[in-house]
Amino acid sequence: MAYFDFEGKKVYYEIHGEVGEPLVILNGIMMSTNSWKPFINDFSKNNVTILVDFLDQGRSERMTESYNHDIQVRLLNSLFDQLPYQKYAIMGISYGGEVAIQYAVKHPQRVRRLILANTCARTSDWLRKIGDGWNEVAKTYNGLAYYLTTIPVIYSTGFYEKQSAWMQNREGTLTEYFSNPQVLEALIRLTDSSRDYDYTDRLGEITCPTLIISGSEDGLVPPTEQVILHQGIKGSVYVTINGSGHASMYEDPASFCALVLGFANLSDKPIKI
Repeated sequence: MAYFDFEGKKVYYEIHGEVGEPLVILNGIMMSTNSWKPFINDFSKNNVTILVDFLDQGRSERMTESYNHDIQVRLLNSLFDQLPYQKYAIMGISYGGEVAIQYAVKHPQRVRRLILANTCARTSDWLRKIGDGWNEVAKTYNGLAYYLTTIPVIYSTGFYEKQSAWMQNREGTLTEYFSNPQVLEALIRLTDSSRDYDYTDRLGEITCPTLIISGSEDGLVPPTEQVILHQGIKGSVYVTINGSGHASMYEDPASFCALVLGFANLSDKPIKI
């Protein structure tokens, strides 16, 4: 657990594990380093696992002005400047995947492998309207209303019904969290930072081995968006976790971990058959 200074802001990160290749985990928009607690043992058994809170997330400092993804890309590069490794396997889910895509384009020399889960190359008009809806509810400062607007649709209906007790507990925890005005204001800025995001025409610049993970029941960033990624990133591998919604790491953690760790730890030499 540590902080580093980035452009006058304190940024929080964690390092787990002492052996293996470095694996960087980038959060979805409403996540933080705490979101990955159930996965740390598996992620750090054979990898040095690096977690980080973007600005306006978790224990990193809050912003006051609006921004776009560029600042999070710079933050990630500044973090790597603090660390002793030359190259990283980077896994980004949702918002984190968007930042990872841009990082891989701008800093290819530092990316060994790229894993993109439930993410996209652009903010479509449809997704932008969803974000606008989230922000309008956030401006009411009603934590329960924000939870009900944003969280249930992240999960598949099958998972929601099977894990009703877990979801009920999550409602209580997140409603309390979302009832903090500073948290909602941060989420508004984070959501707005994706508003004009579009790297569709630059996907061909990604040259590292890339795995794209899709959830067949993802209603927020549907599989059609991951197909765009697969078609644009030459040689990418595309895998679907059947029955999973947008939060694939929670809905099917075994498959998610197997895919992330398996791909991150493949040899850099091509497998010849």
